[in-house]
Amino acid sequence: MTGSDGDGSRVAVVTGAAGGLGSAIVHRLAADGFAVAALDIAEPDGTSGVVPGVRDWRCDVSDPAATRRTVDGIVQAYGGVDVLVNNAGLLSGRASLLETTPEELHRFFDVNAVGPLLMVQACVPWLRESPYRGRVVNVASRTFFTGAPGQIAYAAGKGALIGMTRVMARELGEHRITVNAVAPAQVATPGTRAHSGDEVFAATMRQQAIKEFVTPEHFAGLVSYLASPDAVMVTGQTLVCDGGGLLH
Repeated sequence: MTGSDGDGSRVAVVTGAAGGLGSAIVHRLAADGFAVAALDIAEPDGTSGVVPGVRDWRCDVSDPAATRRTVDGIVQAYGGVDVLVNNAGLLSGRASLLETTPEELHRFFDVNAVGPLLMVQACVPWLRESPYRGRVVNVASRTFFTGAPGQIAYAAGKGALIGMTRVMARELGEHRITVNAVAPAQVATPGTRAHSGDEVFAATMRQQAIKEFVTPEHFAGLVSYLASPDAVMVTGQTLVCDGGGLLH
């Protein structure tokens, strides 16, 4: 398998690539030497293109036809897929479960759970062929463990993704594909800042064993590890990057 320029680069697909966490993951994997396909539902603005080895793709991960069409295009450009990072997801404000509608629940499931499934289904034929052993990294959420009040649709969708990760690891293990979930702390990105102010972030940090804010770059480092040769036998796990916040 080679990159589009024939240099033998490993190929990583990152969804939700335009956001804070996604952008950090794209930049880290590119720095690690990957050829990176940076997917987002928004029209590419060309910012990823200034990073060597990164190319933007527009894709709605909840659309089965779009996911398969996009992955086909990536394979034509790069020759295959070695790593898939399912980072695309809807973020949530807070509202009572008594006000949550079935439509709202389905909306979160479509992007946060169904989207990763569709991307895995589209990429598995190529992950199976990866000489580096295929990797899938699903970006989940600590809300599955904390039961965050007011975020029932978000927590349910991300909880489903954690369960799906375990099933994927079992089913894809015969192909030597690893599948893991990663969960960040409350990281200050434009998306999270739209729903939480300074005091919320400070309160989250006070619960941590290490009293420092977790950055997108910290989280990208965890993804980088799971994509590396060192993690070849790590699968079916949910790894939390939150400074020890869940210790409380």
